[in-house]
Amino acid sequence: MALVGVISTVALPSYHNIIEKQKIAQAVRDLSEISMKIERYHTSHFSLPETLGDLGYVSMPKDPWGFDYRYLNFGSPDRKVSGKVRKDHNLHPLNTDMDLYSVGPDGNSVPPLTAKPSRDDIIWARDGSFIGVAADF
Repeated sequence: MALVGVISTVALPSYHNIIEKQKIAQAVRDLSEISMKIERYHTSHFSLPETLGDLGYVSMPKDPWGFDYRYLNFGSPDRKVSGKVRKDHNLHPLNTDMDLYSVGPDGNSVPPLTAKPSRDDIIWARDGSFIGVAADF
């Protein structure tokens, strides 16, 4: 009985870590796919989409944790965009034209990546040259 208890205490956290890494990998693949759709849209329409719905999604795509992927077109006519632009540790915008990310497992996020709620976000940064966990950026 004690042996089963010891195995359980070791195996369950390892299993949870494996599942979480798989979810992160899926979010990275999803962001890569969405960014390619955005690029195709940009090529054919000569502008970025206003929303992910413009890409033909019937409903908003969900990340592996069940939250909507977030997208922000910096060139949007919405004048409130500048306050929503996500920034790195030097407070520079992550991208030049748009922002694309998952709010991560906690479902919470704020614009600066240095803030605790944003550390687990899966981000598309440096105009696509980095896709991964915000804490690794």
